[in-house]
Amino acid sequence: MTPTPRTAGGTPDGPAPAGPALLDEARRLAPGAVALRRALHRGPELGLGLPATQRLILDALDGLGLDIRTGRALSSVTATLTGAADGPTILLRADMDALPVTEDTGLPFASRGPGLMHACGHDVHMAMLVGAARLLAGRRETLPGRVVFMFQPGEEGHHGARLMIEEGVLEASGSRADAAFALHVNPNMPAGAVLLRPGPQLAASDRFRVVVHGRGGHASAPHTTCDPVPVACEIVLALQSAVTRGVAADDSAVLSVTRLAAGTATGVIPDTAELAGTLRTLAGPTRQRLHEAIARVAHGVAAAHGATAEAAVVPGYPVSVNDAGMTALVRRAAAGALGAGAVHDLPAPQMTAEDFSYVLRAVPGALAFLGACPPDRAPDEAPSLHSPRMTVDEDVIATGIACEAAVALAFLAGRGRLDG
Repeated sequence: MTPTPRTAGGTPDGPAPAGPALLDEARRLAPGAVALRRALHRGPELGLGLPATQRLILDALDGLGLDIRTGRALSSVTATLTGAADGPTILLRADMDALPVTEDTGLPFASRGPGLMHACGHDVHMAMLVGAARLLAGRRETLPGRVVFMFQPGEEGHHGARLMIEEGVLEASGSRADAAFALHVNPNMPAGAVLLRPGPQLAASDRFRVVVHGRGGHASAPHTTCDPVPVACEIVLALQSAVTRGVAADDSAVLSVTRLAAGTATGVIPDTAELAGTLRTLAGPTRQRLHEAIARVAHGVAAAHGATAEAAVVPGYPVSVNDAGMTALVRRAAAGALGAGAVHDLPAPQMTAEDFSYVLRAVPGALAFLGACPPDRAPDEAPSLHSPRMTVDEDVIATGIACEAAVALAFLAGRGRLDG
């Protein structure tokens, strides 16, 4: 049974779509947004402290009449646009940080930072959000409510969204945000396509580490030792079985051992071996059960060989769950601004993770993918996010500007209604 979509307007189908004029306006803003994207791409920064990136964003927002605040514990920027009439508040987010990746694109505006690259599209996200702020600021006199533009450092593993929530981003407009939306570009999806689904969109992601303690010795006499290396190898295999035999077929979980290290010399059996990796899940009970399984498997396999093991799981980002009503609103708004053919259902959750999940836990919201496949590649052949060769079709920057603005306008026009 298909659930009835929740509306965000005064009619059963929600507010009137923004129409193609919004995309035309976004295209007029695109040259400036592309220039900003390239400036950001040239100067990537990592983590929570992004002073040069923050300065570029502040300069780009200057003159728009926004209430601007910067973060205390991180180089964030929060800008609030207040419309002429009272109404609800919607938050739009862009992440700001880059990755420790050495760029290999050959672009004329490639990273000038050694070992640093905007390989996850955050430069595009910032440029689109600045463009949306500029577009919406030009419509201030017709806006019934407020738009909060959230420029967030530290998405790549540093929990920047959670820190911004702790610093009050959800209350930046003077009242708590009623809804939230974010776009994430994806070079492995058709350029200009908007894809999302209600419910889980992205997985929770946790890190784990297991250290096996044995007893080292000479490699010629393993019988006199307790070799931790084969124990660690058995733990790797047993962890795979814990997922395939412990998770229902209609559930999803991915456990990947990405590091296995032991020893310092070929003639020496070491005292310890270490393995580490990530766990990605879509359901809370499955997540907890596999946390427990990692420790149980590590201790049990080690004990069977006369060794011991330490196991630790470091919780990461929670599942990104799209609100059904907000998802329906995004679909309507994007279709109105971009054309019905641009909007698609994401057939299944992606097993990557996003700290926008913290925002989605706090207020009704949605995250959508924006296809950004470069024009000289097929989506399944394009270098993926986090690749040193990742590139995007810059024409989608106008698409993203129009989509973000359309979602904000639809939400405000509907006075924030998300009726079931």
